[in-house]
Amino acid sequence: MSLSTLSRTLLVVCSLFFSTTLFAQDNIIHGFITDSTSGEKLMGAYVFEASKAGGTSTNEYGFYSISFNRDTVHLIISYVGYQPVEKWVIGRKAHQLNIQLVPSIALKTVEISAQRNAAPIQQQSQMSTITIPIEQIKKVPALFGEVDVLKVLQLLPGVSKGSEGSSGIYVRGGGPDQNLILLDGVPVYNVNHLFGFFSVFNGDAINSVSLIKGGFPARYGGRLSSVIDISMKEGNNKKLHGELGIGIISSRFILEGPIKNEKTTFLIAARRTYVDLFLRPLSKLATKGDFSTGYYFYDMNAKINHKFNDKDRLYLSAYFGKDVFSATGAIKETTTTDEFTTNFKPSLKWGNFTSALRWNHLLSPRLFVNTTATYSQYNYRSDLYFQIIYKDFTNSANNSDITYSQAKTSGINDIGVKTDFDYSPHINHHVKWGLNYIYHTFNPGVQEIKQTSGGTAVLDSTFGDSRVYANEAYVYAEDDWDITPRLKANIGVHASGFNVKDTTYKSLQPRVSARYLINENLSIKASIAKMTQYLHLLTNSGIGLPTDLWLPVTN
Repeated sequence: MSLSTLSRTLLVVCSLFFSTTLFAQDNIIHGFITDSTSGEKLMGAYVFEASKAGGTSTNEYGFYSISFNRDTVHLIISYVGYQPVEKWVIGRKAHQLNIQLVPSIALKTVEISAQRNAAPIQQQSQMSTITIPIEQIKKVPALFGEVDVLKVLQLLPGVSKGSEGSSGIYVRGGGPDQNLILLDGVPVYNVNHLFGFFSVFNGDAINSVSLIKGGFPARYGGRLSSVIDISMKEGNNKKLHGELGIGIISSRFILEGPIKNEKTTFLIAARRTYVDLFLRPLSKLATKGDFSTGYYFYDMNAKINHKFNDKDRLYLSAYFGKDVFSATGAIKETTTTDEFTTNFKPSLKWGNFTSALRWNHLLSPRLFVNTTATYSQYNYRSDLYFQIIYKDFTNSANNSDITYSQAKTSGINDIGVKTDFDYSPHINHHVKWGLNYIYHTFNPGVQEIKQTSGGTAVLDSTFGDSRVYANEAYVYAEDDWDITPRLKANIGVHASGFNVKDTTYKSLQPRVSARYLINENLSIKASIAKMTQYLHLLTNSGIGLPTDLWLPVTN
């Protein structure tokens, strides 16, 4: 079956399913769950019926939809770190119920009590999935005062790190390139600062982090080992708020707040290291002024979103970061008759840029759609420059000036668009389907070499100036289905295709994850998933250097 045929089939089935259930006389409850202090959407908040007749959780935009075939419903809404809320809903119609959860306050030091209202792990059909709110990540001890998301994930079961201090992620034996790392739904191809000691993700700008190590839902694809889904904050829509932090090696700030009547909010978070301010003077002092070196990185997260009405929201988010390593030096040898001077200036630069424009639209109380346009870019450049000056004090005709420069660049650019649907036709079904398209531009490596003698060019060559273009697309559908009170399954299919150099690769990937509840505290889970990866990283076996090259699959 071709991808286009499968896509049409999925849309027809979902349309029929939608048309037969939309007008059922159910008590339909839907809305958004947010933080009462900042207005941030809470992803993964749990909404369930008090008598355990069923439940659901919010999607990555804080939206939920649930329906019951009864007149009166007693709901409990909960989220880790927040006080649960109880609501009674009466009447068989569509109810929009937006909930603001209040963060938990400190308890008495003498008496500590707690109540489990969040979704227990044994109740969920999804396997090998861990969602960590950023508040918990910030409580983990940080290296040099920098909170690092990936280093926290390295502490989880099934995850190991590479060389000491690096931020490489190896999930159940898979390589770093086999992890699909998403920032607001946009793939990030290089996640390292400082040669792997820090990641590019600023903890001040992050809302939550989800790690999926197996039993992948059908909505994810393109990698073999894991999915790391990171969502940025939306910005405080209650008041203007800012923070400034000064660490051992870097400083950072965040500014967020409403622009107009809580309808439009913004967020800006940035940080920069100042290692170069200390390294350059020290290197000059150690070499008596003959050599100096410096390194720094900086990054910035920005986001703005606007609420048009209860059905439409628009988001624009972006990330930009760069690492710069440079050195300068000179070696001079002087005799009574001549003088040799060698000047050299190597440098290394790499960085990411990602952006996403998203439109959330509520088609009906049961159907939520998100359309996203994305652009991402990763570039690497290394430069090497030498200048050799010879002076003959006895005969100026022997003087010479030779320069040699070498530059190497590589990178990958993506332009994509995707649409995702969330549909809740019944209390026992939560259906997702969608499609995605990405246009890849690979720059595997361009090398430029130039040489001059006495100001005259003697060599000017370019090697590897050949870009590779590829098209990647997929469609998917999945259903989180409560088959019986004890048996629950997430059943889906992911179909993808990759076209490069007049060759098309296709893959049909079934996904099934099931849970059987033995009792309230014990369950058995099993899953099977087929994954296909079309991109590969030619990597150094040591630390995570930016010289690693992304390439598409070819013959």
